[in-house]
Amino acid sequence: MNHDLPNLDLDAFRLPALAELGAEEGAHPPRILLLYGSLRCRSYSRLLVEEAARLLRLMGAETRLFNPSGLPLPDDCGDDHPKVRELRELADWSEGQVWCSPERHGAMTAVMKAQIDWLPLSGGAIRPTQGKTLALMQVCGGSQSFNTVNQLRVLGRWMRMITIPNQSSVPKAFLEFDEAGRMKPSAYYRRVVDVMEELMKFTLLTRGRADYLVDRYSERVESAEQLSARVNQRAL
Repeated sequence: MNHDLPNLDLDAFRLPALAELGAEEGAHPPRILLLYGSLRCRSYSRLLVEEAARLLRLMGAETRLFNPSGLPLPDDCGDDHPKVRELRELADWSEGQVWCSPERHGAMTAVMKAQIDWLPLSGGAIRPTQGKTLALMQVCGGSQSFNTVNQLRVLGRWMRMITIPNQSSVPKAFLEFDEAGRMKPSAYYRRVVDVMEELMKFTLLTRGRADYLVDRYSERVESAEQLSARVNQRAL
């Protein structure tokens, strides 16, 4: 097994198995989009999703990271802005996502929230995130907190995503990465492996079934035109 994960205990590591899940073999590797919430040169949320992406690729996923630099504030431009189009195309491409934000003033960052706020499309009634799996992580400058992942979990539910139970919070993140930007071995690293493993299992289990899982009686009663008008009505 070729990998670049020196902290991984291969004796304990298991690749998510389709046979164990009762899932069908897919035509392609699971597609996972990773979002991070800081523009700093040494962004610990970016370093954490890079570590997560390495794990996901080892588990058989295809990963893409969105760089939020240059993304305008929501409603500050049209939907045709290149960074907005890039983000939405990646959201459409993905079958699962990872959201990771620093905690700032007890909450997620504006960089993270802006990415999520750009995701609901103005055309059509179905959100581009609907039925996709989601894993949540946060990094803290001080002691451990769960404010950000709790907020992200509310947003994931609002976006009708299949948000997995496990999550990761890394306190004093500046102590958890070496000079090369790699995460050091620790209980926090093991939790990141746990979360990515669970995300892969849920993605394998639910992909191809998402439309059925999120199909709603109320929306079947309502006409497509009425639903589109309600979901996409302008905020007051």
